This record gives sequence, C-alpha cells and structure tokens, in this order.
Amino acid sequence: RDNLAYLESLGGDYRFYEVSITDLDALRPIFEGVDYVLHQAALPSVPRSVANPLETHLHCVTGTLHVLLAARDAGVKRVVLAASSSAYGDVEGEFKTEDMPPRPKSPYGVAKLAGEYYAQAFTEVYGLETVSLRYFNVFGPRQDPQSQYAAVIPKFITMMLRGENPTIYGDGRHSRDFTYIDNVVHGNLLAAKTPGIGGTMMNLATGGRVSLLELVQKINTLLGTDIPPVHLPEREGDIVHSRAGIHRARELLNFSPIVDFDTGLARTVEYYKQGG
Repeated sequence: RDNLAYLESLGGDYRFYEVSITDLDALRPIFEGVDYVLHQAALPSVPRSVANPLETHLHCVTGTLHVLLAARDAGVKRVVLAASSSAYGDVEGEFKTEDMPPRPKSPYGVAKLAGEYYAQAFTEVYGLETVSLRYFNVFGPRQDPQSQYAAVIPKFITMMLRGENPTIYGDGRHSRDFTYIDNVVHGNLLAAKTPGIGGTMMNLATGGRVSLLELVQKINTLLGTDIPPVHLPEREGDIVHSRAGIHRARELLNFSPIVDFDTGLARTVEYYKQGG
C-alpha cells in the first residue's frame, strides 16, 4: 500500500484491489475481462516458512491454486507465475539449470515448486497457458527493509546507512545471483506476450554470482564507509550457492539482462540514501 503514491505519480490507467489470494470468491470478479495475469503474490521468505510452514502453504500453494482457478474460469489468455530458485536447493555444479531435479530445502521451496506443478497441470488439463519464472534473489528500490524477514540487500543497506554492522549467517561465502528488479519486469513482459511457450518453466536472473562478503564490500564502497559484518551461525534452510543458467530464457524469450548487478546496486543504495 505504501507504494501506491509512487504508482499514482506515474499516471496511467489501473485499478487497485486490496484482496488476498486465499479468498477465491474475491479474486473471481477481478479476473473478468483480463487477458494476462502476472502472479507475484506470496510470502517470500525461507526463514518465515521454517517458522510457519502452514502459513506459507496457504499463500504459496492454495493461493496460487486460487489464482489459476480464477484465471481459468475467466478465460485469461496466460498466467505468468513468480516461481523461485529455492526449488533447486543445494545442487552440484556452478549453474542451476532447468533440467536439474528439484531438491528444495525449505517449506518455501517446496511450496513454490508445488505452484509450478499446478501451473503446468492447468496448461495440460485445462488449456490455460502458464509460464513459470524461477526468480533468483530479486532486489531494487521500494523493498521493505524493516521486516525480520527482509531481503538481504535492503536490510544491509539501511543498517549500514545507520552505521550498524550487517548480520551474516555463516562465513559470508554464501553466494547469490542477485537480480535487479528491472530485469524481472522485462522478463515478465516477455513471458506474457511471447507465443508458443505455454506450460514452460525457466530461470529469470542475470547469470552472475556475488558472495555476501562481496556484497558488504560493495555497499561500503558506495557509501564511503568501512563497516564489517557480524557473523552468526547458519540458518536452517539456507542454500550455500545459487547461480542461474539463463540459456532457456535467452532461447525462448530472447531475454537478456538490461541492468547489471553493480548498476542496480548503485541505484538501490541511492534510493535508500534519499530516505526511501
């Protein structure tokens, strides 16, 4: 809701409905007359899913099923689903590619994988076109840094702006394919409109790799500070390395990242420096 003022400043024609995807009856009238659904709703947190797996299942599995049912019944052309790299778990090899068998380590990873399977089933059984995009650690302006389950980049930036030491669970060598939000928007629009890809699943990322120690160093450089991290024991469900192979997205969507990590991080740091 806090982002509505920004949305209004952009102009354009839109309608805002504040409903939960756990309420199927509330979703149905919203989907009438809609051609494309970009399904981004979830409880996106591995630690939160470990603490409350039932809540995660309700929103990420049952909620996704509701979205698919409402889309099917309204005659929607295609649903693009925000899937997750957490479906892979810790797999061998530098790159995570779509032909690898899933090995999720957390209830969140299991729930997001179940959403993919539902999407594929709706394409096979009902003819509803679906495309599942496995996101890799999306970041950018307007992420909420305050929640105990906040994503690592906004959390680190805001802590370091206050002169606080960022917390790293483990030795800091854990690495992620951090993906700036503009790349995700670009990929979603391609996935919605590209013909002939119904029922597919693919990674959506940059194909890069940044460790948490490197992340802290880069933020320090952008802020002109020298704040070391504090190390705590590793958390249950955390994955050691996560880097995407994006060949399938390049092939099917003609996708290529439009903003690299360093540029995206600089934009994000500037946003929070301005009090975002």
